[in-house]
Amino acid sequence: MVSQSQGIQQLLQAEKRAAEKVAEARKRKNRRLKQAKEEAQAEIEQYRMQREKEFKTKEAAALGSHGNSAVEVDKETVGKMGSIQTSYQRNREGVLGNLLKMVCDIKPEIHANYRFAG
Repeated sequence: MVSQSQGIQQLLQAEKRAAEKVAEARKRKNRRLKQAKEEAQAEIEQYRMQREKEFKTKEAAALGSHGNSAVEVDKETVGKMGSIQTSYQRNREGVLGNLLKMVCDIKPEIHANYRFAG
């Protein structure tokens, strides 16, 4: 009976050691997975930052040239608005006089396309 009990104890100890090894292997696997995930995240972050830097560089180049043209367009617009205002002030009285003359001085006449019936 003692040898059976001793054999059972050895089996239990062996089973315990196997369970510990399996548990340790699972822990190592989880650590490796976690480490791989962290490395992948770091690589993704590095790639994202690189692409963002490239985008900022291209954006600055595009907006830099666009910004200068916007300033030129604004200057041109201000100049044209000034010339339009000057032309308005100069021609206002003459145009109003012609308009009032045409409205007030009516000359009744028959239209050239009118036909007499009969």
